[in-house]
Parts: sequence; C-alpha cells; structure tokens
Amino acid sequence: MGTFSVRFLGCKVSHTDAQALRERLVADGHREAGDAEVAVVNTCCVTHEAVRKSRRAARRAARSARRVYVTGCAANLAGDAFAGLPANVRVVPLPSERTAAFVAGDVGAVGCVQADVGLDRVRAFVKVQDGCSFSCNFCVIPQVRGASRSRSAAAVLAELRKRVTQGHREIVLTGINLGCYRDRAAGFDLPRLVREAGAVPGLARLRLSSVEVNHLTDDLVAAMRETPTVSRHLHVPLQSGDDAVLRAMGRRYTVATFLCRVARAGGFNLTSDVIVGFPAEDDAAFERTLATVRAAGITKVHVFPYSPRPGTRTAADDPVPAGTKRERSERLRAASDAACRRRWRGRIGSHDDVLVDRPGRGYADDYTPWLVEGPVGEVVRARAERVTSEGIVGVAA
Repeated sequence: MGTFSVRFLGCKVSHTDAQALRERLVADGHREAGDAEVAVVNTCCVTHEAVRKSRRAARRAARSARRVYVTGCAANLAGDAFAGLPANVRVVPLPSERTAAFVAGDVGAVGCVQADVGLDRVRAFVKVQDGCSFSCNFCVIPQVRGASRSRSAAAVLAELRKRVTQGHREIVLTGINLGCYRDRAAGFDLPRLVREAGAVPGLARLRLSSVEVNHLTDDLVAAMRETPTVSRHLHVPLQSGDDAVLRAMGRRYTVATFLCRVARAGGFNLTSDVIVGFPAEDDAAFERTLATVRAAGITKVHVFPYSPRPGTRTAADDPVPAGTKRERSERLRAASDAACRRRWRGRIGSHDDVLVDRPGRGYADDYTPWLVEGPVGEVVRARAERVTSEGIVGVAA
C-alpha cells in the first residue's frame, strides 16, 4: 500500500503523536495523500463528544480507505467505544511510544526513503513528556496514557533543532503533565529544559503548552523571564474556582494557592481551562469560579461542560442538567471574551512583534491574536490600531 492519511483529534499531544505516525510511514516509503489506501485516526476521549467525533471519523475513513487504524486515547479506553465499525477498521490500544512502529509494521514498508517530513506549519509541537501519575476524580487520561514518563533532554533538543532546521519559527513544548518533566540522568527538569531549548540557534519563539499550577515554581517563572525567546504566555488549568468543587475533583490546590502562584507570573498573558457543571458545582460555586477567573486576570478560558468518563470516580455522577451546563458555559465564555477584549484594547497605540503564521494573521509574544499583513513565517513589528472579535488589528510599523 503506497498512500496514507493521518487525522488527529484532541490536544497538542495528539498532534505530536500523529506527526510521529506520518514520519514513520514516509520513512517506510509511503506517500501522504487525501484519498489514501491507509487511514490513521488518532483519537481523543476527554469528553463523550470527543469519543463520538472519533468514532464518526473512523467510520467516515472506512468508506474510502482499504485499512483504517484507530489510535490514540480513545483507542485505549476500556469497553467497546468502537464496536460495530466496518471490518477494515482496526483499533490499536497501545501506548503512544509503540503506536507508530506497530502501524508501520502492520502496513509494511515499500522502501526506505528517509524523507524529512515537516509539519506544514510555522509552529511545531515537540512532546517532552507523556502520561500522568495523578488521578483527578473526573479524568480518564491516566488510564489511557499511563504513568508519567519523560523523553531524554538530548532527544528533545535534537528534535527541536530538527524542527528549526525545517523552518519552524515557533516551538511549543508539550506533554500531558508538562511540569513533571524530568531527565534525572542528565540533570534536567523543566526550567533547565526551557533555558536550553530557548537558546537553540534560529529559534524565534518558545512556548509552553500547559502547566499545572503546582508546577508553577519560582525557578520555572525565572527561566521563562530570563530566556528572551520564551513567550510571555502561560496556560494554567483552573478547572474550578470553588474549593469544595476542587476537593470533589481531586485537585491538589485551593483557590488561594492558585491565585498566589499565578501572581508570580505578573505580566504574562494567563489562559486557562475550566470545567462547568461538575457534580459538586451549584450556582454559588459557579459564581465563585467567575470571580476567581476575574481575580486571577485570566483572559482566554477553554470551557468544558462536565462529561462523565468511564472508569473514573465520578463516572456515575452527573446531576447538573444539560441546560444548566449550557447556560454556565455561555456566561463563562462571555466573561472570557470580555477579558480578552479588555487586554487587547489596552494595547491600542502600542507596538509588538507578531509571528505571522498564516496569511493576514499571527500571534504576539504573549499569544495575543493579531490581524496583520506580512510574510508567513516572519516576525513583523506591528502597531495596534483597533480591536475586533478575532483579535488586534495592526499595521506593520
């Protein structure tokens, strides 16, 4: 079989896993194509909706491809999430480190090309860590990703240099629980990795995908401030702004701890994740979440209506009505939009460096979206003129 396609659903880690599959198949002589003989669907299971979309993607791929491989998080769920699909669909319930080799071995090589497979993007994601050894009561990820483990610093830095050589101007270090990164043999933790990754020649910008608040240490913030290429942006999941809900979730911090730790990163653009409609969340708890988002200075909030996950402690507990979840989600998204606009309006008349990642669009150092003209892949000095719902409208200075 000579042609393949890879589709991923879900997070940045899923994106890196899909890229590993692409690179392995190309190295074995296969060619990526839209109407492919082999289709890989790298799935997500963080919500019921994500599993439904993954199943639908696999069924759609089975209509045209001779073989379909279902990989990733949803493939590792216990149960029959993909039961009843056509016979040409094969579920691959393996850890991410073993998936690419298994699929490539099952497909079979047609030659040894050793091609250099770029990501076809200005921004590249480099996975440094996988899995999670914590067990929040709502989260299925430890079941499907396994315990926390880290790549060697040498492997991470080698991949980062490769991506820069391919032309990627921005690198995002990503992982399931990024702050757990350790290469003990080489003496690396996340702050040291940030310092050394940020010093790679040719790199325009380094960003972290997401850091749990308990890992937001003084050393990490110092490493980010000291390294000129590091983006002044932090994504720190909150999940709830109510202490009782946090305890019910099995989170390991209080609202006061969260606010104290994110205050260390003053000047950074702070974004976050919040779950609404968790079983312990009543109206008063949700109001406290809104207040915490404001107090923390969070701008963009990724809102997730609670979805029970099989095998978790709260799998059978979902008392908040769907309509209430929708209403709370809409209110929180509206508050997030207003916070973003306030930050953007405060930039009018100022200048910033914008990395143009597609025609007419890009992101500033703090990951604020800009609408500005410039060559794709280049950093443009821009002046903020006005604000729209999509970001800051700027002109090249």
